Amino acid sequence: MTLTLLAEEAPKGILFFAPEMFWDFILIASLFVLVFWMIQRARAGLPIPQIRRIAGLEAIDEALGRATEMGKPIHFSPGMSTFGSEMYAGLAVLSYVAKMAAQYDTKMIVTTRRPQIHPVAAEIVKQAYLEAGRPDAYNPDDIRFVSEWQFSYTAAVMGIFQREQPAANLMIGYWMAEALVLAEAGAQAGCIQIGANTNIFQIHFFIVTCDYTLIGEELFAASAYLSKDPMLTGTVVAQDIVKMAVGILVVIGTILATVTGSAQGLIDFLSL
Repeated sequence: MTLTLLAEEAPKGILFFAPEMFWDFILIASLFVLVFWMIQRARAGLPIPQIRRIAGLEAIDEALGRATEMGKPIHFSPGMSTFGSEMYAGLAVLSYVAKMAAQYDTKMIVTTRRPQIHPVAAEIVKQAYLEAGRPDAYNPDDIRFVSEWQFSYTAAVMGIFQREQPAANLMIGYWMAEALVLAEAGAQAGCIQIGANTNIFQIHFFIVTCDYTLIGEELFAASAYLSKDPMLTGTVVAQDIVKMAVGILVVIGTILATVTGSAQGLIDFLSL
């Protein structure tokens, strides 16, 4: 007895793409083209859409100025995560803040939770002081690895707030359950506070306790916003354009599904 198995013919796509991957390719290709185009325009000095004003980033100079006038230090933490998108964004802001602190001759205390983050943060601050022409003002003792345990770190930073009474507290990164505790401690110490977080379960604590809050992806735009670097700015603008296009497509699909009572028309269109 012979058993014959017949496989169903795979659906044909466009060119060499599987049908379900074609629009994914179009979206990714569009993003690459837009990023390249925006970067080239920015480098050539041609106009590109501007990143909207972000109040929390504008307030960094205000916070540093306040600390300088009061003769008090500032506290900065790049968050609780290990190396990742939020940490990289926080370290980029650290570089800017450290350079400003060096120019203003303001003491800057940086606390880190992860041991692997500490040497990177120390080198970033050291380089910022060097670029500001103040290498002699750099004090490695102000870059402090506190503890890898979440609430041990929290308690230690609260102690710093009470002992050293910083005039400004910048918490830029990823935060978890310690968000409210630290922000409330900073508020009680009289700090002007700027918080940034991508954790949707903790953002509202920053909103009610901090003077300024960066919500979600505003954190990732911080480096481009502060540095005005053409490559970074072009990348952010291109991503926003693609997001707007996807948002428009979602609205069209919602309207189509509401009017026709079915989303099949949009599905057929996207499936080609």
